[in-house]
Amino acid sequence: MNTTSATTPETAPGRIVLLTTSHRVAPGLLSWPAWQALRTADRVLCADGAHPQLPYLREAGVTVEEASPTAEELVEACAGGRTVVVVATGEGEPAVTDGLARLAGSGRTRMPELELLPASYDLPGARLLDLVQVMDRIRAECPWSSQQTHKGLAKYGIEEAYELVEAIEDGDREELREELGDVLLQVVFHARIAEEDPEEPFSIDDVAGTIVDKLIHRHPHVFGEETARTPEEVRAHWLRTKAVEKRRASVTEGIPLGQPGLALAAKLASRVRTAGLDVPLPPVEGIGYELLALAVRAEAEGVDPEAALRAAARAYRDAIRAVEEKQKKEQKDPGEPGEPEGLEEHEA
Repeated sequence: MNTTSATTPETAPGRIVLLTTSHRVAPGLLSWPAWQALRTADRVLCADGAHPQLPYLREAGVTVEEASPTAEELVEACAGGRTVVVVATGEGEPAVTDGLARLAGSGRTRMPELELLPASYDLPGARLLDLVQVMDRIRAECPWSSQQTHKGLAKYGIEEAYELVEAIEDGDREELREELGDVLLQVVFHARIAEEDPEEPFSIDDVAGTIVDKLIHRHPHVFGEETARTPEEVRAHWLRTKAVEKRRASVTEGIPLGQPGLALAAKLASRVRTAGLDVPLPPVEGIGYELLALAVRAEAEGVDPEAALRAAARAYRDAIRAVEEKQKKEQKDPGEPGEPEGLEEHEA
């Protein structure tokens, strides 16, 4: 029996474990397989001596060597069936993985088993933490961003909201994702500015906490003991809760007067209808009052007058472009061409 190729403990190629962690999860919160790998490894290596996981690993009794081995050195360290765990830095150790791939591709080196072991995973919404960090740095280091105020940024919030609506109406998914990000940036930017207020500062966490509390409070059919089986019952819950919270003296309170005219008229009509009030339209003639009557009619019929007018305006825009294209085509092709200009000068 030929035993020359048999694997013995002395000749076993060993195992390399590349341990990755998410910087968006608190250090030390590692998966059980990760802790098992760390505790049973023959060596644990990390190239970054300031890696946020290291204090917690050492506190747990794991010896971590600060080292940046090459692929060849890692393979050699695994000889004899040993296991080496590499705690990856934020970049994921591309030099090591590329080097190991080259060695494996050469066919001249007996490679250890290579395992990629995620030690912690991002939770939903984790990238929002990245956005907050990026915004912090931009606010501190960018000459333009560091000087912005709530008032100075207000116009951008309006522009981004309109661009989001346009992306929704166009049905462009890629554009929708981008515009949602632009709107989100406005929220994070304003919250970052608010942190610097000397009298009433608040942060993005305060903003998020406020809306979380509001959503829970206004959805007793989800988080409480109320029941709602139809959208109409949900709306009724919402309006009752909101009325108790706001304690408004008039149904018109809280309606921003700076919004587009048709939207403003429709919002007023909606409040009137919801409150069950009988409010006749002003008996005044003029285009403005005709538009008001149309907006009230649209709201009563369940039509958003702003969206309806935008749709009509877009159709009008397309008609304008069609006429322009027709004119351009006619200018390029004016009909039956006459005799080429100047031809008689070249005739014999």
